Amino acid sequence: MADEAKAKGNAAFSAGRFEEAARHFTDAIALAPGNHVLYSNRSAALASLHRYSDALADAQKTVELKPDWAKGYSRLGAAHLGLGDAASAVAAYEKGLALDPSNEGLKAGLEDAKKAAAAPPRRGPSGPDAIGQMFQGPELWSKIASDPTTRAYLNEPDFMQMLREVQRNPSSISMYLSDPRMMQVLSLMLNVKIQRPEASEPSQSTPPPPPQQQQQQTSPLQTKAREVEPEPEPEPMDFTDEEKERKERKAAAQKEKELGNTAYKKKDFEAAIQHYTKALELDDEDISYLTNRAAVYIEMGKYDECIKDCDKAVERGRELRADFKMISRALTRKGTALVKLAKTSKDFDIAIETYQKALTEHRNPDTLKKLNEAERAKKELEQQEYYDPKLADEEREKGNEFFKEQKYPEAIKHYTEALKRNPKDPRVYSNRAACYTKLGAMPEGLKDAEKCLELDPTFTKGYTRKGAIQFFMKEYDKAMETYQAGLKHDPKNQELLDGVRRCIEQINKANRGEISQDELQERQNKAMQDPEIQNILTDPIMRQVLNDFQENPRAAQEHLKNPGVMQKIQKLVSAGIVQMR
Repeated sequence: MADEAKAKGNAAFSAGRFEEAARHFTDAIALAPGNHVLYSNRSAALASLHRYSDALADAQKTVELKPDWAKGYSRLGAAHLGLGDAASAVAAYEKGLALDPSNEGLKAGLEDAKKAAAAPPRRGPSGPDAIGQMFQGPELWSKIASDPTTRAYLNEPDFMQMLREVQRNPSSISMYLSDPRMMQVLSLMLNVKIQRPEASEPSQSTPPPPPQQQQQQTSPLQTKAREVEPEPEPEPMDFTDEEKERKERKAAAQKEKELGNTAYKKKDFEAAIQHYTKALELDDEDISYLTNRAAVYIEMGKYDECIKDCDKAVERGRELRADFKMISRALTRKGTALVKLAKTSKDFDIAIETYQKALTEHRNPDTLKKLNEAERAKKELEQQEYYDPKLADEEREKGNEFFKEQKYPEAIKHYTEALKRNPKDPRVYSNRAACYTKLGAMPEGLKDAEKCLELDPTFTKGYTRKGAIQFFMKEYDKAMETYQAGLKHDPKNQELLDGVRRCIEQINKANRGEISQDELQERQNKAMQDPEIQNILTDPIMRQVLNDFQENPRAAQEHLKNPGVMQKIQKLVSAGIVQMR
């Protein structure tokens, strides 16, 4: 019975009926609660509905049930990314790749998450639902669980239902503010402490001062006497001749180090080497002389000498139990030398490993930056080494043959290999998008279609692929925009013209009320997740325009003369938010 419900869910997902798919997967989970695949599938359906908080909960359950299943981390990363938590998304994709290093979906997800992490922060939400948006972050649950005043609420079903409703619809928070539990959680999220009556009451009795304070309550005469009493001079320490000599050698070594630092700043590298070498001869218990000399060898291009000094510094540092930061510095400089020596992508492996060892000693931002740069350089070099347009065309043709035979997973495999051989071919992205569409993997297909158009904005097939996927996802307004953009490059393309016609038919059906209430509600809910729609609805000017449409038609007609207002109204009509009668 669970398999039957799962099959129904898969069919609904492939048809773009994500709400229905989520319901079928929920039925299957009730019958087989230990099946990790069911939670994974429901997470994908919820993510397609932009219900990322619920998708995250299912992804976490997937990983809990099957921690060695790479796809679970793909779901986890997608949910984190949807919630705007790019750092957690990066961590999830990296865990998945540790289990399956060749997984293309995880690699692509990791790349997107890293781009999101590096991007400037988005402007926060505006309008009346700004407070409700605070409940969207992944830190909500951890904050509630860690606070003793709110922890018990997590065991109350009606409270959990309220929270999920606010996460799905941030503007609904106003309905629940009368509930003291919601006010308590809101004060926690705002970091505003609610003053309790008992906190302001004075204590009944003042405890006696501690003994130390009692001792300090001395008379002024005693204090004055204590001030004039001279403190005894410390007795000079006695040193053996050997200890005196050791102390003098350390002081001399420090002077040599300072001279070496000065020479290094002046780029007098030969002199710097001499001073650091002399410091080592005087004192072999300070590994900074080795790491400094290693830095000079890097500047001189003597990378093998640098590596030798770094290895000595690590070995000697372990013997002396030196500061872990010094060990990390030696390993970082060794990694830098190894990167300089790298000629092939495999040469970067030992450098990356060395940087990772350095980070286990001390998580230094500079080392982390060097590690990321080494990983990028390795990836770029791998692509250059693997680049072969001729073999890429052969793989593309193989993919085409499998596509004709309706063997879409096999076709995807060959298209992916073709992209490894030639990542700049828009045709392959378009073809792979078609395969994903056939398999019902709409987000992946949309991503490939967008990449296709990024590589070649004039490639008409890319617009038909992207528009078709958006149509299947019931985003008719976006699909129409895509088809119209393609028509600018090929005005007579029949596929694009048919696509525009289909979108207009669906939009008009909604305006005429020819779709079911459930379909209309689903369409509106999806549109409300669009940041552009949210901004339009929270814009004070547009709120006045919409109000005039209902109460002052003459003023509304004046508003429509403004092209910007007209465009926004059309956007709301296309999304099913506003109906024109």
